[in-house]
Amino acid sequence: MTGWRMLFYKELLRFWKVGFQTVAAPVLTAVLYLLIFGHVLEDHVKVYGQLSYTAFLVPGLVMMGVLQNAFANTSSSLIQSKIMGNLVFILLTPLSHWAWFSAYVGASMVRGLAVGLGVYLVTLFYAPAHFAAPLWIAVFVLLGAALLATLGLIAGLWADKFDQMASFQNFIIMPMTFLSGVFYSIDSLPPFWRTVSQLNPFLYMIDGFRYGFFGVSDVSPWVSLTVVGLAWVFVSALALRLLRTGYKLRY
Repeated sequence: MTGWRMLFYKELLRFWKVGFQTVAAPVLTAVLYLLIFGHVLEDHVKVYGQLSYTAFLVPGLVMMGVLQNAFANTSSSLIQSKIMGNLVFILLTPLSHWAWFSAYVGASMVRGLAVGLGVYLVTLFYAPAHFAAPLWIAVFVLLGAALLATLGLIAGLWADKFDQMASFQNFIIMPMTFLSGVFYSIDSLPPFWRTVSQLNPFLYMIDGFRYGFFGVSDVSPWVSLTVVGLAWVFVSALALRLLRTGYKLRY
């Protein structure tokens, strides 16, 4: 437990010491999205009946910040440690694969949640607070952060250089995040694209999270919970196996 705590603490310090870049910058980006899209579409788009577009946009931006930064923390930490050569100091410790998994994923969840909270607090100036089902909010934000942190762990283990990591993030994580209903309801899409959207697991994280705020969603929250929960179990099992076998860690 002492080793796990120290690794967890080290990962927290890693992103917190550059908090202006790792926390404040993503919050600013999300607020810019809100100002631009909200200003342009506020008077033209109504979602779920009479819900304003700005209010609809807030949970999506919060969750997008959580997901992207939870992924970025684990993936960037591992690839930087590999390239700089300091990963060997962690490999020399008698830490189990469970300790690695818990520390890296736990610290990344903290960063994702910090960014999400920052985005939400700032957006309160532009849209009133809604809490239709707070428990669903907590469940989906924690599961979403854990899922993307674990996926970032896998990406960090797989990548050997920054180019590979950038490709993973730019061609997989970013498109799946932006095409998951952050800026629109999938009910507004043509049937073909609605079906395609339903194949995106990120949709269920954001849609279930939004349900907690407004009590309405495009997909049943129980369906979303099942999809997200199974996805996290799968990627966690894969990440633990890679850590246990020392995949791309012990050459």
